Amino acid sequence: MYAALYRRFSGPIEIIDLPDPTPEPDGVVVRVEATGLCRSDWHGWMGHDTDITLPHVPGHELAGTIVAIGAGVQMWHVGDRITVPFVAGCGTCQACRSGNEQVCQRQFQPGFTAWGSFAEFVGLRYADRNLVRLPGEIDSVTAAILGCRFGTAFRAVVDQGRVETGEWVAVYGCGGAGLAAIMIARAFGARVVAVDPDEDALEFATRLGADAAIAGRDSSTILATVTDVTSGGPNLSVDAIGSPEVVATSIASLRRRGLHVQIGLLPDNVTEIPMGPVIGRELEILGSHGMQAHRYPAMLDMILEGRLEPHLLVTKRIPLSQLPEALPNMGESHGPGITVIDRFDA
Repeated sequence: MYAALYRRFSGPIEIIDLPDPTPEPDGVVVRVEATGLCRSDWHGWMGHDTDITLPHVPGHELAGTIVAIGAGVQMWHVGDRITVPFVAGCGTCQACRSGNEQVCQRQFQPGFTAWGSFAEFVGLRYADRNLVRLPGEIDSVTAAILGCRFGTAFRAVVDQGRVETGEWVAVYGCGGAGLAAIMIARAFGARVVAVDPDEDALEFATRLGADAAIAGRDSSTILATVTDVTSGGPNLSVDAIGSPEVVATSIASLRRRGLHVQIGLLPDNVTEIPMGPVIGRELEILGSHGMQAHRYPAMLDMILEGRLEPHLLVTKRIPLSQLPEALPNMGESHGPGITVIDRFDA
């Protein structure tokens, strides 16, 4: 198979011919039809993820068709079209037994704990517990972004954020996950303020239904503007960037008993949380890490009903041959929307 491989962190990415994967007893092999290019892949390439062992094939957002099945798989067949959450739970640990596969103690992550989907074929484990069947009405390019950014945003806004009609939601960062969060919050009847330094990203957010758009980088100005626009602060705030300054601004802007949800990745030792408002206003701070396979039907139903339109977020399609240039550039602004690989040549 053709695949993208790097041999050292921040090093050159090659498109080379590698052996096709074979299925684990509890797994399947999928012919990749489309795979999203996510900033998390850039973090992995930079060496920010300790799960990655070199050499490595990245890629974790995917959709495709099963071509081989392990001996222990019971629910799936060759020819089934699937996607998969980027966190696949083992099914037996305490977290999985409680239905929280997204924080499994022995989680499988394509593109992180194993070789990923920037390849013609990818092996996936824990298939019976984690694969998601795709309706025929949802094409593979759209389905590819459901595994990380769109699914992560759905859980952050709906399950963790407990969004309600009429509430104010502030979304910091209008990349793929942030734009998805805006679309989802609007679908549930919330009012949304989008915050991003990039005017093009904010224009995209407005097209998706954001009620207000705030540009700039000065934290004090953003804090004052968000508080004013939302008449006292948002009920729910989502950091989809991963910035210490954004975390502090988001929390400080919340109205009493408001909720901050963190989905943007942050270094472990740099965040300063304004604990005074957290205590005095009884604020909540939650993380959100992907979404369980058993929650996908609710999201898929909304897509089939036309209430969610994730295809609108895909603004660029590229062949695998362009990945060696595209992945390193994910550390910089690359225009609004999501890039998806949909051709797998060398």
